[in-house]
Amino acid sequence: MNIKRILVLLLIIASVSFVNAQETLDVLTVSGHFGTPQPFEEESPYDGETTEKGAMVNLVIPIVLNEKQIWYNSVNYMQWNVNNNIDTPDNIANPIKVHGLILRTGLIQKLSNENSIQVVFIPRLMTDFINIDSKHFQFGGTFIYEKVYHERLKIGYGVLYNNEAFGANLVPLVNLEWKISERWSMSGLLPIYSKIKYKVNEKLNVGLYHFGLVTSYRLGEEAYQNDYIERRSIDLGLFARYNITGDVYVEGRYGYSFGRSYGQYDQNDKIDLALPLATIGDDRTQINESSNFSNGAYAHVRLVYAIKL
Repeated sequence: MNIKRILVLLLIIASVSFVNAQETLDVLTVSGHFGTPQPFEEESPYDGETTEKGAMVNLVIPIVLNEKQIWYNSVNYMQWNVNNNIDTPDNIANPIKVHGLILRTGLIQKLSNENSIQVVFIPRLMTDFINIDSKHFQFGGTFIYEKVYHERLKIGYGVLYNNEAFGANLVPLVNLEWKISERWSMSGLLPIYSKIKYKVNEKLNVGLYHFGLVTSYRLGEEAYQNDYIERRSIDLGLFARYNITGDVYVEGRYGYSFGRSYGQYDQNDKIDLALPLATIGDDRTQINESSNFSNGAYAHVRLVYAIKL
C-alpha cells in the first residue's frame, strides 16, 4: 500500500482533529514570509527601516497502529531574520537571526465513533545556532479531548503548555472543524490560528485567516550572555489557495501584523506565567526596547503537497 493510501486510511478511521472537516491534509509545506520595511517607533533614537523575513518547512508523518490508535508525528523548521541599517551596542542582537526546530509526536486515541483524545509531546530547539547547550531546548505538549457533534461539526477542548525561555506558557485550546455549507467552512486551533474558507471551485479556495503565537529563542553568542529573544505577532489577512496540478497547491497570503516585537531579555529576567491575553508576574526590562519597529503589512507564500480526502 502506498503512502497516499495509508494516509487516506488514517483519516477515515482515526477522525484526526484537524482533518475531519477539511478536504485535504497538508503533508509537506514549504513557505516564505516577507514583511514590508518599517520605520522604528517614534520614541526610538534610531532612523531608518527594519525588514522582517522568515522561512518555514513542515512535514507530517502519521503512523497507523490499529483501528483506534494513531501515532502522530510532525517536524517543523522555522527561521526569522530581522535586518536594519543601524549600529547598536555590542550587547544587543542586531541583526536578529533565530531558528526553531519543533517535533510533535504523540498518541491519538479513538474512544468511540464520536470521541477521541490527543496527547502530544512537543520538544523544541529554539536558538540562533551558536554555542548550543541545554538552555536552547524547550519542552511542552498538548492535550485535546474531541467530540463530534454532527457530521459537519467537531470541537476539541484542551490545553498547550511550553516552558519558554521566559517561563511557563499556558494556552487553553479550542480545536474547531465546522463545515458551514458546501462552500463555506471554518477551522482552527483557537486562539493560535483559524481560517474561514470559501470554495470558489474545485481548484480555488479563498478566505480570511489569523495566526498568533508567542515564541522564544536563546542567544548563544558570548556578547549576549545567554539572553533570549521573545517574538510576538498577531497576523491577520486574506488568503487564496490554488491547486496547481495533482496534489500540489500554492497558497498566497497578504495581511497585516499587529503587536509585533522581537524583545531581547536577560536570561534570568522571567515571568511567573504567560496566558493568551495576560502575563502574571511580568516585571522584565527589555534590553533592546529602543530598537522596536512598527507593525506593518506582509506577504506569505506557501507551496504544499497535500492529499485529497
